[in-house]
Amino acid sequence: MSFYGLVWRLLPGPRALKVIEAVLLAAAVVAVLFIWVFPQIAPYMPFNETTVGE
Repeated sequence: MSFYGLVWRLLPGPRALKVIEAVLLAAAVVAVLFIWVFPQIAPYMPFNETTVGE
């Protein structure tokens, strides 16, 4: 059983409503990542260490 299949079965409503709910759920996950998760881990990522042009 895949994660996506489980989520699809747990969403209530007909197919059109499930599509809208799935899109909103995915947008909420992306928003949480960009607002809280990525800023917290950014200082630990090596992308800020530039060696060219200094």
